Amino acid sequence: MTDQLAESFHQLDVDVYELNDLCAFSVNEKDVLERIAEKYMRKIVVACYPRAVKNMFKQASIKLENFEVLNFREFTVDQLLDKLKMDYQLKDGKARYQIQMNELTVPAWFPVIDESRCTLCGQCARFCLFGVYAYDKKSLTVINPLACKNNCPACGRTCPASAIMFPRLVENTALAGAEPGEKSPRSSATKEGLFVLLNERNQTRKSIFKQDVVQLAEEERRKALEEFKKGIGKEK
Repeated sequence: MTDQLAESFHQLDVDVYELNDLCAFSVNEKDVLERIAEKYMRKIVVACYPRAVKNMFKQASIKLENFEVLNFREFTVDQLLDKLKMDYQLKDGKARYQIQMNELTVPAWFPVIDESRCTLCGQCARFCLFGVYAYDKKSLTVINPLACKNNCPACGRTCPASAIMFPRLVENTALAGAEPGEKSPRSSATKEGLFVLLNERNQTRKSIFKQDVVQLAEEERRKALEEFKKGIGKEK
């Protein structure tokens, strides 16, 4: 789909910067993003979930204003092209197209904190084995993003507030940056016995789901630790 997007963008009368990849630039050469941003009043970022991208920029202290994020996962190529033309009034033409490669030598895989949801419980920091986070009761920061192990979102699965995201995670979930689902207001029950029964069933489902998530997180962490040990063995 990425190649199709690039081909479509070539057909628009705009300046296009293809960054390989955006996550890498946010932690390595973030000045490139700021220089691009300074050139334009309006910026459209076509990437993944807006919540993940906006908080990633904030976490990296990247000065980027007046920009919008479109999640290419939510649209087909044609739908995205139509949206750019209709909603943003972009015209057909020939794009001024630039490809910029980042020199980062390790995968740009790391957690992003949504501070608006974070309760500073510290669960993610305690679960992480690789020193990615710095935590005390007053603050939580991703202090060493590149220490995170590729394709390991285990710490984020333990977050009770859905405040931890992994922008490169291929899931349509809050862990990848989707907006956490709103809880429906609890409806009143006419019979106390019925309410108690439904509540007990709901709590049982939540308990089973939580156990499954914890087991998945522990398995992901175990695999990441094994890969880490293998890497150390190769270096010796």
